Amino acid sequence: CATDHNSDNTTAMLQEWLGAVGKDYHSVAWKVQEEPSSYPDELGPKHWSDKRYENLMRLKQEALTYAREQQADYILVRDMGTGGEGAEAGVLAPPAPVLSPQFVDTDSILTNNQTLKFLMAQNKSVVAPMLDSQTFYSNFWCGITPQVCPGEGDPSPWQKSPPPRRLHASVPQGYYRRTADYFPTKNRQRTGCFSVPMVYATFLIDLRKEETSRLAFYPPHPNYTWAFDDIIVFAYSCQAAGAEVHVCNQQRFGYINVPVQAHQTLEDEHTNFVHLTLEAMVDGPPMQRSRHISFLPKPLTKMGFDEIFLINLVRRPDRRRRMLASLQELEIAPRVMDAVDGSTLNSSDIKVLGVDLLPGYYDPFSGRTLTKGEVGCFLSHYNVWKEIVSQGLEQSVVFEDDVRFEAAFPARLRRLMEELEGAQQDWDLIYLGRKQVNAEDEAPVEGVRNLVVAGYSYWTLAYAISHRGAQKLLAAEPLSKMLPVDEFLPIMYDRHPNEDYKRHFAPRDLLVFSAHPLLVYPTHYAGDSNWLSDTETSTIWDDDAKKTDWTGSQKTLRDSRGSAGHLRSTAHDEL
Repeated sequence: CATDHNSDNTTAMLQEWLGAVGKDYHSVAWKVQEEPSSYPDELGPKHWSDKRYENLMRLKQEALTYAREQQADYILVRDMGTGGEGAEAGVLAPPAPVLSPQFVDTDSILTNNQTLKFLMAQNKSVVAPMLDSQTFYSNFWCGITPQVCPGEGDPSPWQKSPPPRRLHASVPQGYYRRTADYFPTKNRQRTGCFSVPMVYATFLIDLRKEETSRLAFYPPHPNYTWAFDDIIVFAYSCQAAGAEVHVCNQQRFGYINVPVQAHQTLEDEHTNFVHLTLEAMVDGPPMQRSRHISFLPKPLTKMGFDEIFLINLVRRPDRRRRMLASLQELEIAPRVMDAVDGSTLNSSDIKVLGVDLLPGYYDPFSGRTLTKGEVGCFLSHYNVWKEIVSQGLEQSVVFEDDVRFEAAFPARLRRLMEELEGAQQDWDLIYLGRKQVNAEDEAPVEGVRNLVVAGYSYWTLAYAISHRGAQKLLAAEPLSKMLPVDEFLPIMYDRHPNEDYKRHFAPRDLLVFSAHPLLVYPTHYAGDSNWLSDTETSTIWDDDAKKTDWTGSQKTLRDSRGSAGHLRSTAHDEL
């Protein structure tokens, strides 16, 4: 296990971890270099200079050579991706059923404890588990512009572009070649183990195979003349040795962090990593911290607000756990408000609460009337508004429990609120997440970046609200003329298209804006495998026998304009 050129506490963490788990390995080689903390030719801690590439390739080669000398069944090699780099080698000897080295970048997080067994069972020379990320980025390429291997004639260069993991300070073109196979593989529209020209970050090498005896990380192959990049060098080594490379995507194996650029900082990488952990929790359990490393508890804040409310049904503990874990990762201190469970309300309960249907209300898409789930949702938000007014809270944030956070959520929200205050812009409510109903242009707010005047919108999954805004909503006395809460809000800021609904409410002077781009989205949409709605899948508010579902409703569908989804790619997101 080697580490060097660190500007963080990598060394201390590794020493603590090795002290706890070193006994589980046949042997451990430990190599540490505390100084210098940077390379003489680097622009910053995330710049991959030639000296940094060379050092990493040498460390990987040392680990590979060590494994061969020890006739090791298994070796784990890691790049230390935060402060410096290193190779972590754990050797297991027979009779343990491990026959191959594994190379894992620490930007990779394996969450499937059967990954190693699965890869070994494929009986491939070089094989990688496909890793998911926050974007279209992954740990394989489906295409590389050709470079001829030894014996195939004159070599032609690989076309240059920013390498996938580490972006050079100035590289005009790319090594990567887009193919028709990448997205179907990345999105698991086709599944299996596929031959590819390159894998990186996490992969397994079977040293029992003759062709892998010719593999090397350093020095580059004698015929290799192009990019001095460890993953390109190793991909060429595989081609030259005749070692076929595969990537497998039949299962979900884990995640890979999207790399930052050369000019960015460790803090930027930390932000990306936090976002990765949040994305992993959308369809899986929260990641567990290692019990072998000490962690200081994160200080939680309210981001400058008086309160952060989280609305959650008691019978949805999985959603509560995910949201609380997500907010803790974001260092946000929430106050949980138990939601009103509409499914438990009978007609007598509804009358006691003073709830009555807005005359003439019908869902604009399905034609149904109000559901008990929608009654419970409205009452849950109503209770939050009452709490804001009774406690004199000037500014609050309200989250529902199906929120998917965009990257750098706290910093972006803080900046938005600071600019709002600096512009002296009055406001009552700000959508942090919503579905814009009409494809209309919304006026930007002068002096505040990323804020627009809100048009007709669906959803109440996250919003900031002022004390005055809550007062206005309560003063409208909405319980006696109830409709879904996300229809009520546009009425109150006078952007609802139904004039008959609007005439029941006055004044309609709520000052409502929206973050643009949005700061949160739903975790799932209607039609997704894990989609669940307690408002759309319910019973009619005054008829327990009449069940409803989402069929015909457009509210819960993904926005066809692409404004309601968390994946927004750039040209190199897939790299």
